[in-house]
Amino acid sequence: MDFRLTEEQNMMAKTARQIGERFGLDYWRRQDEAKAFPREFWKAVCDAGLCGVALPEEHGGAGLGMQEMALIIENLAAGAGGSTVGQLFMVNPIFGGVSISRFGTPAMKADLLPKIISGEINCCMALTEPDAGSNTLEIKTFAHADGRGWRLNGSKIWITAVPDAAKMLVVARTTKLAEGGRRTAGLSMFMIDVDRAGLSHQAIAKVGTNTLASSNVFFDNVRIAPEELVGTLDGGWNELLDVLNTERIVTTAGLVGTGELALRLAVDYANQRKVFGSTPISAYQGLQFPLAQCHAEIESARLMNYKAAANFDAGLPYGSDANIAKLLAAQAVSRATERSMQTMGGMGFAKECHVERLWRDCRLFRFAPISEEMVLNYIAVHDLCMPRSY
Repeated sequence: MDFRLTEEQNMMAKTARQIGERFGLDYWRRQDEAKAFPREFWKAVCDAGLCGVALPEEHGGAGLGMQEMALIIENLAAGAGGSTVGQLFMVNPIFGGVSISRFGTPAMKADLLPKIISGEINCCMALTEPDAGSNTLEIKTFAHADGRGWRLNGSKIWITAVPDAAKMLVVARTTKLAEGGRRTAGLSMFMIDVDRAGLSHQAIAKVGTNTLASSNVFFDNVRIAPEELVGTLDGGWNELLDVLNTERIVTTAGLVGTGELALRLAVDYANQRKVFGSTPISAYQGLQFPLAQCHAEIESARLMNYKAAANFDAGLPYGSDANIAKLLAAQAVSRATERSMQTMGGMGFAKECHVERLWRDCRLFRFAPISEEMVLNYIAVHDLCMPRSY
C-alpha cells in the first residue's frame, strides 16, 4: 500500500492550498456575516480547473478521481474555507456533474457539463422531505405523466444553495408505491431549472453554514420536459445511490481540512499567548494533550477517507470506509473546534479569531448529509452482521 502522492496530486493540493489562503479567513468571515454565496472563491476554484477534476475530459474536466477531489477539498478547506467547501463540491461536481456525466443524455452532457466545470452555472439537489428525512424511499413528491413530460407537485426541505443555483436535480416518485411492491421502484431523477413557473423556495434561518443557503422548496404543478429526465424512468433508485455515495468522501475531506485549520489557529494563538511569566501557554500539557488527541483523530479520518476514495476509483467496495471516515471526521472536528476555542479562552468566542465560524459550520455534519446514528446502523448491519433495527 503506497501512501505517497503523485507529482500531479501534489501540484493539485498545492494549487488548492494557495487559492484557499489567497482568499483567507477574513474573506470567509465577511461572506458568513453577509450570508453571501462565495462566488469569487468558487470562480477561482473553477478557473484553476479544480471543479472538474473527476469529470470527463471531453467536456472540460480532468478525468481523474475521488482521491484527487478529496485532496483538493481538504486543502481549500484548510486554507481558510472550512467545512462548507465540501458542500460546494457536493452540489456542483457531485450532484450536478456526476448525475449528468453518468446518467444524462448526450445533449445534456454537452450542454451542462462544460457550464458546471467552468462555474458558469451552479447546481443543487432536491431530495429530503419533511416527513421522510433519511428514509428516501418514503418521499411523496410526485411527477405525473402529462402528455410529453410530467407535472411535479410536492415539497422538499433543507435543500442547499437553491438561490444561487441555475439547475436542480429533483428526485420524485413517478409511479405510486404499490402495496406489497418493491419500495425502490418508481423513483426518477430530473434536472430542471430553478427559475421555473410553480417552483418556489424559502430560506431557513440557521446557526451556521451561512454562505450556502438552506431552503424549503415547493413544487406546484411544475412542468418537466421529456429531455430533463436523468437516467431511467421509474428506475432511479440505484442511479441515485451512485450520485449520493461520493458525498461522504467530499464531506469528510471538508471536515479534515477544517480540523487542520482549527488546530493551526489554536497552536498559533497558544504559541504567542503568555499569561504567567515568559512561557507561552502552548507549553502547558493541559492544552497540548487535547489538541494532540484531536490531531491524531483527524489524521485517522484523513487516511480512512483516502482509502474510501482509492477504493472508489479502483471500482472496489468503499461504502463502509466512507461511512467510517465521515463518522470519525465529524466527531473529531467537533472536538477540535471546541478545543481550539477553549485554548483561546475568551478570544475563541470572538469572530476576529475565526474558530467560532468553523465550530458553527462543522456542527451540521454530525447529522448531515447522514446522521452519525444512521452511520452506526450501517456499520452494525453491514460490517458486524447484526440484525437490522428499522
